[in-house]
Order: sequence, then C-alpha cells, then structure tokens
Amino acid sequence: MDYNKFYSADVPSFLKSPVREIFRAVDLSNVCSFAGGYPAADTFPVAEMPALTARVLEKYGTRPLQYGATQGIPELCEVIARRYNVPVSQVQITTSSQQGIDVCTRVLVDPGDIVLANNPVYLGALQSFSSYRAKVVGIEDYLSQAAAPSCRPGKPKFIYVIPDFNNPSGRTMTLQEREELVRIARELDVLIVEDSPYRELRYSGEPVKTIRELAPERTLHLGSFSKIFAPGFRLGWIIGPEALLDKIYTCKQCLDLCPPVLNQFLAAEFISSGALDANLVKTIDAYRQRRDKMVSLLEKYMPSGVTWTHPEGGLFLWLTLPPQVDTVRMYDKALARGVAYVAGSFFYTDGSHRNTMRLNFSFVDEAKMEPGIRLLAALVSGSEVPDIE
Repeated sequence: MDYNKFYSADVPSFLKSPVREIFRAVDLSNVCSFAGGYPAADTFPVAEMPALTARVLEKYGTRPLQYGATQGIPELCEVIARRYNVPVSQVQITTSSQQGIDVCTRVLVDPGDIVLANNPVYLGALQSFSSYRAKVVGIEDYLSQAAAPSCRPGKPKFIYVIPDFNNPSGRTMTLQEREELVRIARELDVLIVEDSPYRELRYSGEPVKTIRELAPERTLHLGSFSKIFAPGFRLGWIIGPEALLDKIYTCKQCLDLCPPVLNQFLAAEFISSGALDANLVKTIDAYRQRRDKMVSLLEKYMPSGVTWTHPEGGLFLWLTLPPQVDTVRMYDKALARGVAYVAGSFFYTDGSHRNTMRLNFSFVDEAKMEPGIRLLAALVSGSEVPDIE
C-alpha cells in the first residue's frame, strides 16, 4: 500500500538526525564514538538512586506515581526558581530541553516564517524549525541581506542561540556579543530563545551573564537535566515572561499533559539535598581532564592546516580541516576503521563547510581516545591509517 497519500503537509519537512542514524546503525560498544552529545555514564548518580527513590516515595506517598500539573510539580518549580533567582510563575518544566525548543517553535512560528540562528546550529533545533516549515537563516547572513538596498528580508519570528559552549562549535559568546544580540532583537522587535543545556558545565574562564539577564522581557531561557543529572529522566525547563509561558503551558497540555512526575520529584530532591552540586564538582573535574586530553592529542597528531576550538565548557570541540578534505565522504572510511564523528556540514542550514567536524569528548572511552584521534589525523593527512585496537 502507498501510505504517502495519508501524510500531512508537514511530513516532507521532517529531518532525520544524522547523529541518531549513526547510533541506529552502530554498536557504540564496538567503536570509538566522538559522534553523540552523550554525557559520560560514570557521572550518573547510580549509587544514590535507590536511597533517593525510597526517600521520595516515603516523603510523598503516591503523589510521584499520579498525574501532575502541566506547569510541573511545585517542588521542582520552586527549586529551579530559587537556583536561578526568578519567580516561580516564570518557570515551566518540560519533557526534555528538546521539547522546550519544539514547543517554543510551535507556539511562535507559522509556515514560511524566518528563524535566525548562529551558523552552525544545533541539529535538534534545525529539525524542530524544519518540522514547522520555518526558514532558518544565519544571523550574519540576515543582517547582510538587510543592509543591502535591493534586498528586504522578512521580519524574523525569533532568534535562536546557544550562547554557552555552543553545540556544535564549543564557542561561548562574549558579553559584548550578547549585548549586541539583545540590541538587534530590540531593534527588530523579536524574541530570543536562549538554549542553555551546558551552562553549568564550565571548566575554565569566567561565567558571562545570560541573555535572559540582559533582556528578561523578550527571552525564553531553556535548561536541561540531561547533561547535569541524567538524560534518561527527559526533564528540562523554560524560564520566561509569564504571558509567553501561559501559551506554552496551554500548548503542552495537548502534547503530554504533564512532564514525568516521579522524575520531577527525584530531580527536586536531588537538587534541594545538595547532591546535584556535589555531583557537578566531580563531573566538571572529569570533563575538564577529557577536554584537555583531547586537545593535547589533536596537538600531537593532527597535521598542519587543521584548527580547533578550545571550549571553556560543554561537550564538544569543532575542527576545521584543509579545504580539500570532505568529512562527509571521509566518514565511511573512518567508521570502517572503528571511529565515528559528525560531519560539520550537517549543522549548516545550506549544507556547506564540508571540511569541518564535531568531536565529543565526554562520552568516548578514554582508552580509545588516542587511537581514535590518531586514525582521524591519518585520514586527514592521507597517510597510512592505523588500526583501532
């Protein structure tokens, strides 16, 4: 049967994630994977979970097993509000930060609307924007078009950025860049969606004010437990103006009724007990060592002409290779030798910059990191390719 006649007009706009396709086809235990944005499993508080769960059930009885409020349980909303110094009324719990991106787009965007974003841009955001048939335009590209007398681009609906330890580039926006972005948003009279899943994973440098702190009246700030607690909980949050959250609240009712309730109680207890901050100290120390190790290996093995970012936090490094190197074509050769990465062109709205790649340093088995980098360096330079042991 031909099922195409049954699909909605949105379906052709759905994009498959090349990262998810890698994981679908590859047994991660058998490869050196620099591909995903996975946190290290040894940062998960496995030992604390039995006592944490027992404490929650003893304290709250059947409440964690019942439906909850669409906004999120009061206990979690309150600890988030205290942690980030905002009113509880400005907190909305989401079923993952990815849902936060999606629900913001669903509430704000009509087909054909323009969304401005940094280029390269997070794949999950591109998927969401595309599914609602938005046109994604790089911020610099838009400003260049707007400055041309013969070109009058349409007004964007919102600006999307990951200002801290960007996925995929690893870059952090300076205070001056954030202030300039706020200036542009106010001049265009548009909203800003500030995606901030990595902000608490800082390994060096000094924190920079969030965009929400600079422009609270027009910013929706997205947070996530996936990188600081456990991604399996599928919990995130949005901080923003109450009027905007009210529409997001209504939209969420038709999506999932409420975020996972037991998981919310566990997260609230984990934060309020101080266990989250204690676990973050260990996580940050481990990730700092992994970042530094990957940078040292790149310095040791990569040929001249290859450059990379040195992120102050987060999970990723961004490599720029000589122009003749095509990381899309090179991928199959790398995977056949047991190494996975993500070609950088997938993060660009036009598929350009095929000489770039994103490497994750948090998830990869540390014993495989050196042979993996050595193999990639050999592929880039065209020299004899060593085997992964």
